[in-house]
Amino acid sequence: MKWLPYIILIALAASGFAYYTFSRVEQSRITDKITQLRKIQERDEDNEREIARLEDQLDGKKSGTIFGGILLTFLGAGLVGILFVTLVLPMLAHRVAHLVYDSGEMLEKDVMHDARSLVAQGEYEKAIEAFRVAAASEPLNRLPWVEIARIQRSYLEDPEAAIQTLRQALEGQEWQINDAAYFLFRLAELYDEDHHDRVTAAAIMHQVIDEFPETRHSANARHKLHGWGLV
Repeated sequence: MKWLPYIILIALAASGFAYYTFSRVEQSRITDKITQLRKIQERDEDNEREIARLEDQLDGKKSGTIFGGILLTFLGAGLVGILFVTLVLPMLAHRVAHLVYDSGEMLEKDVMHDARSLVAQGEYEKAIEAFRVAAASEPLNRLPWVEIARIQRSYLEDPEAAIQTLRQALEGQEWQINDAAYFLFRLAELYDEDHHDRVTAAAIMHQVIDEFPETRHSANARHKLHGWGLV
């Protein structure tokens, strides 16, 4: 039964097309007949009446052709619109939903959601373990390591553990420039602010300059050294 409206609409469109085509054919036939009658050298009253009759008939066919064209246009547009809304649009929506929600884990559940919940509950050690699981599942994601170091420094008041975490992250993965520079800057911050070891912090800034020359990270490191009065 669900196909009945489509069948009816297709039938109407086909009828409209047939009517339009027939009108065009009849219009052409009448035009040819009028042309033939007008070529007759000696036209009598009967010929004139026949021409007038055919011209009236031609006008009617023209009106029918225009009506048939309009009807065919509306029916065709309606058919296309209904097919698009009922068939094409749902397919597109399904495709988009698949890409967004079910694309082979393209946007899977946030692997750090549980870890953040544990932090909110004050379960810091469990949160660290959860972040380590997240780091293992997303090796190129620096955020789990950053969160572990933050918990160790801010909540557990263990900056040395935070330093070891950041060094473990740096040594265990070949990072993109932005990520590696980020870790190095956080390390320098820990040494300078928590260990009060500016010498080591400055050495890390020089490491950034040497490893990432001609980058904004190098410029930021020089700026940091300048602020410390070491340039």
